[in-house]
Amino acid sequence: MPTTIIHSPELTEQQRQHILQRLGSEPQACGQHFRLEHDVVLSHADLESLRTGCGLDINTLPVDFLAQEVRLLVTDMDSTLINIECVDEIADFVGVKPQVAAITEAAMRGELDFAASLRKRVALLEGLEVSALERVYEERLQLNPGAETLVAGLKARGIKLALVSGGFTFFTERLKQRLALDFTLANVLHQEDGKLKGHVEGDIVGAEAKAAFLQQLCAQLGIGQHQVIAMGDGANDLQMLGLAGLGVAYHAKPAVQAQADVAIQYRGLDAVLDFLATDPG
Repeated sequence: MPTTIIHSPELTEQQRQHILQRLGSEPQACGQHFRLEHDVVLSHADLESLRTGCGLDINTLPVDFLAQEVRLLVTDMDSTLINIECVDEIADFVGVKPQVAAITEAAMRGELDFAASLRKRVALLEGLEVSALERVYEERLQLNPGAETLVAGLKARGIKLALVSGGFTFFTERLKQRLALDFTLANVLHQEDGKLKGHVEGDIVGAEAKAAFLQQLCAQLGIGQHQVIAMGDGANDLQMLGLAGLGVAYHAKPAVQAQADVAIQYRGLDAVLDFLATDPG
């Protein structure tokens, strides 16, 4: 029997009645959210209609997802764990943010090859002082709402946390220290004499590399892919999300929402902890 989660600590009577009418069951409180089991099978369109009607994040869990077996969460960085696309903000320091942001947006929608688009964007940064990256980190980068609550909740459950990004190690390594993350993978910006050289070192971390990183960590930790939650917002996250036991689209592009197992559009990152709750009441 499907289990559906309503990611809200409170429900209005109108929301409760709307859910009851659509699913035929009364939602039960479970910590900071509600959940219910029901006989109704919801299509993606049905679920999206229910979300819109209630103005809430509502997700039906895959029948084979076992919350108590989760041992690893792998998340994207830009526009997922943090509020910005780092490459766009770096580009602002050389006056090309609109051009770079347009390429980023198209790549995240899956309209451009990610590796080629990243090379094009990074080339526009050639000659920029590396100190600009520090300004982006200090002045513009913020954790998305609920990030620290999510990290604390994972640690309390003994779940490892990995950060994987098509962005840059300059930011992932700082976030690793700040949040005490377990694993990171990202692109290395080549620099000389304190300036960016307009390319990345080694292979680009794109969709295939993200998926391979998830598989590598499973082997390293001795766990199965069904014991992983993966989270992202762009087309280059889809392979990774598809491998995991639960793929989460976080404030994601439409194509990602359509293909992921579950989606968070209203709440912050702490809503992911709702998927790990096992006992109602």
